[in-house]
Amino acid sequence: MTIEIRKTLLQIETTLIEGGKAAPTPLKLYSAFAVVKNPWAGRGFIEDLKPEIHAAAPVLGELLTGMIIDAVGSGEAVEAYGKAAVVGLSGEIEHASALIHTLRFGNHYRNAVGAKSYLAFCNTRGPANAPIMIPLMDKNDEGRRSHYLTIQTAIPDAPAADEIVVALGASVGGRPHHRIGDRYQDLKDLGQNVSNPAGI
Repeated sequence: MTIEIRKTLLQIETTLIEGGKAAPTPLKLYSAFAVVKNPWAGRGFIEDLKPEIHAAAPVLGELLTGMIIDAVGSGEAVEAYGKAAVVGLSGEIEHASALIHTLRFGNHYRNAVGAKSYLAFCNTRGPANAPIMIPLMDKNDEGRRSHYLTIQTAIPDAPAADEIVVALGASVGGRPHHRIGDRYQDLKDLGQNVSNPAGI
């Protein structure tokens, strides 16, 4: 089985002014998308999704990672990262999840950018032009709130009912005027241990 890719898209967003104030360093957000045929569409309920995951996820991980790295210029330059999938209305949320929640997909990106943090994610279902949200977090520091970002976009003709949109996102920079501190200061103020933030 080979994954059927209908189209790919690359988006670059640069924020120069935020809150009426010029950004000291412009924030650049990158996102790469593949619109693919849902390999489970029209086949009823399928218990074992692994064959299609093993065939499709590595291909998509390599493709989208390459698109991001080519656009940014290097893996080292990526500061925050994330992933998302939107399945069309004839599919299950599990189908969207299947293609992105596997190391066969995510490790391509994680290794390319030298990351330690887990990949922030969003998996949803919707029609063509559905909102696509890619949450981002610092690739090495999960508590660095300046890099809690979300890429928002849509593709007018995708996903079709029998398609899945698979996406990766990246930032170079954080929010231009971040001023809410980080979670470590909160933990200190609350007297909580960094390794046990819920205090349980």
